[in-house]
Amino acid sequence: MGEDLFWAIRGGGGSSFGVITSWKIKLDPKSSASDLLHKWQTIAPKLPAELFLHTVVGVVNSASQGGKTVIVSFTGLYLGTAENLLPLMQNSFPELGLQLNNFTQMTWIQSVLYFANFPIDGSLEVLLERNQTSPSSKAKSDYVKEPIPLLGLEGLWKMLLMENSSLLLILTPYGGVMNEISESETPFPYRKGNLYGIQYSVNTGSNEEMQKHIDWIRRLYAYMAPYVSKWPRQAYVNYRDLDLGVNRGNSSYEEAKSWGLKYFNKNFQRLAQVKARVDPGNFFRNEQSIPPL
Repeated sequence: MGEDLFWAIRGGGGSSFGVITSWKIKLDPKSSASDLLHKWQTIAPKLPAELFLHTVVGVVNSASQGGKTVIVSFTGLYLGTAENLLPLMQNSFPELGLQLNNFTQMTWIQSVLYFANFPIDGSLEVLLERNQTSPSSKAKSDYVKEPIPLLGLEGLWKMLLMENSSLLLILTPYGGVMNEISESETPFPYRKGNLYGIQYSVNTGSNEEMQKHIDWIRRLYAYMAPYVSKWPRQAYVNYRDLDLGVNRGNSSYEEAKSWGLKYFNKNFQRLAQVKARVDPGNFFRNEQSIPPL
C-alpha cells in the first residue's frame, strides 16, 4: 500500500487519504554555492580566449529559509555558436548542468545591451543616453592571485548576510589575451598572474543610513585581506575608492603613492613623470589625479 499511497498523495488532492504528520525528503545532490565558486576560480581564467565567464554574488530573500540567502550567478559571453559552446561548458564546468536552451545567440552589439541590463531587441540609442541616474553607492576592489579556500568563501557569505542594503560582488576573470599583454604596455598593470578581479558595491541609501553601509563594506574589505593581492593590495582605478587616500590640494608624489601604487603599481612613477611634462602646474586635478614628479 505504501507505494500506491505515496503516489496518490502527490497530486491526488489533500483530503481523501488521511492526515500527513511527517514528510521525509531525499534531496537531489547539488553543488553548493561555495563549491561552484571555488571551482570557477580555477577554471574561468583558463578557459579559451573566446569565452568570458564571470560571476555575480548577491543576497536575496529566501522564503524556504525564512530570511536571506546568498545567490551566485554565472554569466558568460562566447564568440562563437551555441553548438560549439555546449561541449566546452559540459567538459569544463559540468556542475552547472547546462543545456543548449540555456544559451541565447545574439550579435555582439546586442551583448552590450544585455550586459547593460537592456532588452537585446531594443534600440541602440539607449546606449547614448547620458542622463541615467542610479542610487548612491560605495565601491571597492581587489585582485585574487590564488583561489580563495572554501572556509574563506563560507566566511564571505556570513559577511554578506550581515548587510541589509542592496549589494553586489562582481568577479571578473582574467587570463586569455590578458596574459599576453605586459604590465607596462598601458598604465593598467594588473594582467598576468591575476585569477580575477573583484568589485564590491553597496547602495548607501539615505544620508542617515550612509555611514552604516560604508562601515560595513570597509569591514568586508578588511575580511578579504588574507585572500587577495598584497604589497601593494591592488585596486582598479575605475572603481575609485577614496579610502585608499586622496590628494590634499597639490599633494606630492610621495603623498599620492598611498593610492597611486595600488592603482598603477610600477607605472605610477611614469605617469607622474608624464604629468610633469604636460601639466607641471597641476591644473587638471581631483581627489585622486596624478601629481607631477
